[in-house]
Amino acid sequence: MSSSNESGERLVRIGAVVFAVGMLATVATFVPLFFHLTPLPTPAYFASMLMPLGFLLALAGLFRSARAQRRRADAPTG
Repeated sequence: MSSSNESGERLVRIGAVVFAVGMLATVATFVPLFFHLTPLPTPAYFASMLMPLGFLLALAGLFRSARAQRRRADAPTG
């Protein structure tokens, strides 16, 4: 496996973890709104922004892995 492919897989894993943390933060910030409890402070809402960031990291990792696989497929086997 090439290092670019490994780093792509690593990005996908990191993106999945960041997405999961953002998803938990999103659930934690919306639950008080549904049950008419005291809303969480503003930084908790900013933690919800980790969800799209994680998605973008995972997507970048997928593109990086695909590009590495294509380079290997196009390389002369000589």
